[in-house]
Amino acid sequence: MNRYKFSEEEVPYGILEQFGLTREMIGDLPVNVLQAIHSGRRSPILPIRVDDSEGNTIHARTRFSLVRREDDTADVLFYPVLVESRLERFSEAQKQRLLDGKAVIAPMQGDSDNPVQAFHQIDSGTKQILSVPTPVIGRNLQIIADEFHLSHAEINCLRVGEPLTVAEGDELMTIGIDLNEPTGLLVCAGDSVQWKQEAKREWDKCNFGCFGCWVADGEGGLDYVHEDDYTEEMWNELKRSSQRRMQNANTPKM
Repeated sequence: MNRYKFSEEEVPYGILEQFGLTREMIGDLPVNVLQAIHSGRRSPILPIRVDDSEGNTIHARTRFSLVRREDDTADVLFYPVLVESRLERFSEAQKQRLLDGKAVIAPMQGDSDNPVQAFHQIDSGTKQILSVPTPVIGRNLQIIADEFHLSHAEINCLRVGEPLTVAEGDELMTIGIDLNEPTGLLVCAGDSVQWKQEAKREWDKCNFGCFGCWVADGEGGLDYVHEDDYTEEMWNELKRSSQRRMQNANTPKM
């Protein structure tokens, strides 16, 4: 059984519903997001609510991912939004680079008692520290280096967390470490400014599903609005979205 692949039947909706995320809400996420979640990747930042032992309802925002327990059943791991990143273990220089959105290399605790070197980067949405062992990213870096014929100096530029812009024929391509990506690397057309924009790509304002709509809050998170609660503006946007899809479907392909 693939430890990082989950079928629709395995998704523990019962656990998610305890935190206010119903099956309808999850199903209304865009298809590419659902595919990522089923592959063990983290969800977008979503609103949750849960009652504490005194009956108070607590509202929060979090990402979640599916994980596989030792008995092969699926469970949920949450990554709540923090007030600020926990950077105590990093040097002052590393802290500044992390706060600038760059990756740094520093030890992390591995499966054994011995720490291992890893790339670290702040998830700007949750302020959680993302960490990936250097050999994992290093292998992917080598593939990129071979593809773009990078020099040792250019590879070192990437290793210290700096985006690198190279010429690919008549086009500029920029490469950089982005631990939110499945490979840990983001490659896009354009210069470093365009790379940063791609790394911070925003959701559409309205993301319609079958039962409701996920609305971007402008800060990297989403809020769910059931179809019964659509505003006039949302109904108008749904009509425009449907018209655009029809036009695209009727446009002849070259």
